Amino acid sequence: MRTLAVIAVCIAAATVPLAVQAQTSGQTTTQSDAKTIWEKMKGSWTTSKGAVKEQWGKLTDDDLLAIEGRRDQLVGKIQTRYGITEQEAEAQVSTWETRRLKDM
Repeated sequence: MRTLAVIAVCIAAATVPLAVQAQTSGQTTTQSDAKTIWEKMKGSWTTSKGAVKEQWGKLTDDDLLAIEGRRDQLVGKIQTRYGITEQEAEAQVSTWETRRLKDM
């Protein structure tokens, strides 16, 4: 699983230069940066879902198939599987996105 997460990070690295620059200047992830990340995630969902599964282990393989790299679907599945509010699920995904940008 760890290897898949590393591969997903490497694949997504092509979208990082502007996002990393924003991070180093103290800004948070912008909506544009998040959209870019998720466009990449959709394109490489097979490898990206390993990183998602590592973060949210309660998601099933069927959940990951249904999500297909769509951020809104991920938020909904996290909300359902973990019994949390949409705002809490949204916050978790936003935090995860920010960490992925910092790791790149």
